[in-house]
Amino acid sequence: MASVGVAPASGLRESSGVDRLPEEMNDMRIRDDKEMEATVVDGNETETGHIIVTTIGGRNGQPKQTISYMAERIVGHGSFGVVFQAKCLETGETVAIKKVLQDKRYKNRELQTMRLLDHPNVVSLKHCFFSTTEKDELYLNLVLEYVPETVNRVIKHYNKLNQRMPLIYVKLYTYQIFRALSYIHRCIGVCHRDIKPQNLLVNPHTHQVKLCDFGSAKVLVKGEPNISYICSRYYRAPELIFGATEYTTAIDVWSVGCVLAELLLGQPLFPGESGVDQLVEIIKVLGTPTREEIKCMNPNYTEFKFPQIKAHPWHKIFHKRMPPEAVDLVSRLLQYSPNLRCTALDALTHPFFDELRDPNSRLPNGRFLPPLFNFKSHELKGVPVEILVKLIPEHARKQCPFLGL
Repeated sequence: MASVGVAPASGLRESSGVDRLPEEMNDMRIRDDKEMEATVVDGNETETGHIIVTTIGGRNGQPKQTISYMAERIVGHGSFGVVFQAKCLETGETVAIKKVLQDKRYKNRELQTMRLLDHPNVVSLKHCFFSTTEKDELYLNLVLEYVPETVNRVIKHYNKLNQRMPLIYVKLYTYQIFRALSYIHRCIGVCHRDIKPQNLLVNPHTHQVKLCDFGSAKVLVKGEPNISYICSRYYRAPELIFGATEYTTAIDVWSVGCVLAELLLGQPLFPGESGVDQLVEIIKVLGTPTREEIKCMNPNYTEFKFPQIKAHPWHKIFHKRMPPEAVDLVSRLLQYSPNLRCTALDALTHPFFDELRDPNSRLPNGRFLPPLFNFKSHELKGVPVEILVKLIPEHARKQCPFLGL
């Protein structure tokens, strides 16, 4: 992936086995990194795995700190580079290290974005360092908190058992994704541009969800064009398929609609091998877009030759026992016109999530739900009182004393 994070995202190819680490990881040599105050100072092959030693600090009177990581296994790789699980030898903490090829001419957009983020539903950046290979290729290493599972693997787990995912998990996962999106869209002004089950991490014990992989993320500026070949197949908003370059954060909302439908169905709603294929799948469900809808997606699109297909009723796509609130939320997210899709903040107040606001709700094993209402003041800045009242149940308002509700 390009260093500025605008190339098409291929996504992680998940690996269940322990893969050998790439050869270049054995050839790290000393490089002074003035910007990030972290340097690879050693790289040794040992019987138990590859060790990376970095130093951080040592500026403005700060003491230097040495941190050693033992690389244990690859957990994902794609066109951007590799992500591996590693253990900090000083503390025993497990981390994920994302290693990406860095173009020396540019700053890394993913790193710049990650430094802005601080949210319970977004994976956190611990620190970072550069490394070089014998071929003088520069790599950026992002040291991230490690979360053991992905929503993608949870879906596969239930499919293997020939079961539907318990509805409480569907609600929990989708709610937390929307909370992360509301934060990055409203507080940071960033569009993720690659929401998919593989980029949603899950702690299998607490069921806390964290959004990861900001390699395609970007601040969208009105009037400035963006590439339309972004986001992974199955989760691409129709305006991207129509080649729009002035899209909005509504593309992320469409992607979450696709993820929610997949959690409910156990399989992708819009599978397709190409853009055209993808569009056909969408038309089969939503019907043929009107001229007005096409104009909303991409005003410059002039080809209107589509077969006239009627929309398939949403309630017929899901089984009869599906709660109507679930179907209603999907229908509000998967709209052709980006401006008609509900925002991430609006989605959080939808009745589908009312069970999560019930103080008596528990996980299937009887444990408490993960934290859902520990909002910070900047997260709710400018939110109207009528939305706050819906968003935060009475029993949780003491967590947000700054609101004065």
